[in-house]
Amino acid sequence: MNIAPFVILGVVVLIPLVWFIATYNGLVRLRNFCRESWSGIDTELKRRYDLIPNLVETVKGYAQHERETLENVVAARTRAVNSTGSPASQARDENALIGSLRSLLAVAENYPDLKANQNFLRLQDELVNTEDRIQAARRFYNANVRDLNTRVEVIPSNIVASLFGFRKEDYFEIDSAIERAAPKVSV
Repeated sequence: MNIAPFVILGVVVLIPLVWFIATYNGLVRLRNFCRESWSGIDTELKRRYDLIPNLVETVKGYAQHERETLENVVAARTRAVNSTGSPASQARDENALIGSLRSLLAVAENYPDLKANQNFLRLQDELVNTEDRIQAARRFYNANVRDLNTRVEVIPSNIVASLFGFRKEDYFEIDSAIERAAPKVSV
């Protein structure tokens, strides 16, 4: 009895099966990386949300007639905390919060006593540190999304992706053109 036909048949069946399993597992791994990295962004955003009320209270003590700015920060924070949609909708709410925080910090520039307050300076430093951590988490998440989206779209892994319902993920991007523009420097 010749076993060569069985070996050839085994190879013909086994190679595609191994590829199929490896592709599926790779897609699952990438999807889990996206979820994990989104969790990292979420953790850093919560950290920012916890800092903002303290910052607002500190500014409130010095800049009581800046009520509208303070209310805008609180409202933007509330919208951002309650945002549970896609990364794109979360990014819109985060951009609004960042804009209101910039207004708050600009108001602080008008109050020398506030700018010298150690509590305010500590909160401001902590906020800057948190923003850096959010940016790092955002880059990590977007890299994972890029990898998953590539695998979902390219041939032949897109066949496995479509069979098992793997979908492209949204990037977490800054929508504001102001954020993307280079700062103007005058001499």
